[in-house]
Amino acid sequence: MAIIPDNKNWTWVLERECSECGFEAALFDPQQMPAALRANATAWTELLDSEHARERPTPDSWSALEYGCHVRDVFVLFNERLRLMLDNDDPTYQNWDQDATAIADRYSDQDPAIVAPALAHAADALAARFASVTPDQWQRTGNRSDGARFTVQTFAQYLIHDPVHHVHDVRTGYQLLGA
Repeated sequence: MAIIPDNKNWTWVLERECSECGFEAALFDPQQMPAALRANATAWTELLDSEHARERPTPDSWSALEYGCHVRDVFVLFNERLRLMLDNDDPTYQNWDQDATAIADRYSDQDPAIVAPALAHAADALAARFASVTPDQWQRTGNRSDGARFTVQTFAQYLIHDPVHHVHDVRTGYQLLGA
């Protein structure tokens, strides 16, 4: 069964607690991004080391491997978007279809032993870029092509919810698999 594309506008996580994973992005201190990204990557190393990493807990949800590929790619993409925000005035980011990328890049066929260190490397690169943000840069702005507008601060808060939420998704999935 194919995954139904997620076309929700997840920017609502900046306004209230996520009812699924319990994360409250608005309370997250964006200066903690380097540590949070590296800690999240460590969790993924463990999740992708599971013998169940390739299994989908239900036919219509991603496996840990597919989520790990997605998170790796989110870290790479958001590193570029953050660079744009820091180097340019009010940039607009190109659209990214995460579901098309999952199919085109064959997430389900990738090797968890390769994905885990690549995810950690991408997290570390993004963490380093966030560590370079100066106090006067937290209010710099950028725009998603659908019109969503972020400051570097809200961009960080929005971003960190995604990998945290997906760790929750995978752990819930592993429970369904009895792992």
